[in-house]
Amino acid sequence: MALPTPMEAGHRRSASNSQVPQPAEGSRFSNMKNSLVRPRLLVVILAYEQAEGTLAALLDRIFLEVVDSYFCEVLVIDDPTSDYTSRVAREYRNRHPARPLTTLLNEYSQGCGGNQKIAYSYAIAEQFDFVAVIQDGGQYAEVLLHLVEPLRREETDLVLGSRVIAGDARKSKMPFRKHALERLLTATQNLMLRSGFSDLYSGFRAYSVKALESVPYRLNSNGLNFETEIIIQLLNASMRIMEAPIPSHRDNVMRRTHGLKHSGDALLTTLRSVLHRAGLLYQRRFDANIEANHHYELKLGYASSHSWALEAVPDGASVLDIGAGPGSLATELMKKGCTVGIVDQHVPIESGGMDVVKQNLDDPLQFDIRPYEYIFLLDIIEHLRSPEQFLERLRKQFDNKPKTVILTTPNIAFIVQRLMLLIGQFNYGREGILDATHTRLFTFRTLEHLLRDAGFRITRIRGIPAPFPKLFGPGVLGKVAVSINLGLIFLSKTLFAYQIFVEAETTPDVEFLLRDAKRLSEICAIKGIGPANSEGPFRRAL
Repeated sequence: MALPTPMEAGHRRSASNSQVPQPAEGSRFSNMKNSLVRPRLLVVILAYEQAEGTLAALLDRIFLEVVDSYFCEVLVIDDPTSDYTSRVAREYRNRHPARPLTTLLNEYSQGCGGNQKIAYSYAIAEQFDFVAVIQDGGQYAEVLLHLVEPLRREETDLVLGSRVIAGDARKSKMPFRKHALERLLTATQNLMLRSGFSDLYSGFRAYSVKALESVPYRLNSNGLNFETEIIIQLLNASMRIMEAPIPSHRDNVMRRTHGLKHSGDALLTTLRSVLHRAGLLYQRRFDANIEANHHYELKLGYASSHSWALEAVPDGASVLDIGAGPGSLATELMKKGCTVGIVDQHVPIESGGMDVVKQNLDDPLQFDIRPYEYIFLLDIIEHLRSPEQFLERLRKQFDNKPKTVILTTPNIAFIVQRLMLLIGQFNYGREGILDATHTRLFTFRTLEHLLRDAGFRITRIRGIPAPFPKLFGPGVLGKVAVSINLGLIFLSKTLFAYQIFVEAETTPDVEFLLRDAKRLSEICAIKGIGPANSEGPFRRAL
């Protein structure tokens, strides 16, 4: 395979820096001149107590492994310890000036996670392509090259070393209790994350620096839990993660112990990520792209706002989808033979064969609803500065012929939100009931008052269950959870409905009725007729 060009390898040098000074032969950075044709690999050693006696040998093993394939720099990060790790690293650098070695000494202990934040920030700032973290006595140095190669081939964004794949954990005489605990934790986290990892607790990881730049790792904890959090962040960002077999040794140096506290932290973190994914408990560090323009995913195949809205519209009807987002639901309507118009402040992605109006709904309305029989307002009014003013503007276009309005909005009285408020949590996020873009929040009662004041005749109001298939997947578990939620909604929609679903008929406002009454009066005067006992014959006579 051809080697990547400097730009492909991730070297983002400006034009003004294109002339790279050549270091003197034998200097510490003498092999820097080859870094433009070799990928840049940063190997991070997190130094712990008792690292002093093994560090020099570890550095020899690392440089021997990778010197021919990568420009490799080793970064040693030392928390304040009782040994002389930093001094050993400096002495090694003095003995081997041609080997790039950087030592960072923290004035205050930063912990496993804090030191990794420093290391990854260093890798990004120095424009490395890959970064590998070596812990647990450096026992993986011999397989370092093998495990970094999938990153070089662009097959993955993170490589997790796995002792389980190698079948080596028990052979190494790892204590049975520790081995069993790690397997149980991994299995439990796999269930919650819908993943299939074999070993989430090894001491070897190799990352693409580009992938690290895409996740907010700086928001993670400074403890061992950092390693759980960054895996979840990469999963949420749809990054590729693979595992590769590594040997396991039972050393007496630098061996981390995953006690009950760390186990509990890992499980709690994973649970929080699940609740975040379901839109129930926003966690900023698990937000894959905080600045992205976000649209809700289409929810079909189970009881949901989108499924019920589609069911409420007969084939061949005319529908105006206000706040259509990317146009996915409008596309489903067209499959039913419907005539579809869409209104949104962004140009929809899927808009072929549809009438499109680009409109900020907080501004005076620029679209005409008269050609349509059905009006969709799905998850819209909670985003508006003044839902009352919007509905009043909309009503000015209604006449005596009723149109059907389908409206949905979150139920702020949902039991989960009540319980969270009870324990002092009211966290806005990117989606869900407390979406950060929501400006107004409704209960069943307040929504009914809003619609009736705006002149709508409510014909049906229902409680929508939480989108459990987004949480548990589209399989049996997700469907069972929806069924249970529907049963609870039957008992109390106020408590157990995640969203509110309304079907209503439109009525014209007073200004229209006044104009219409004047028009009819003038026609009666011209024709010399008056109203009959019923409206129907009178209007037919006109």
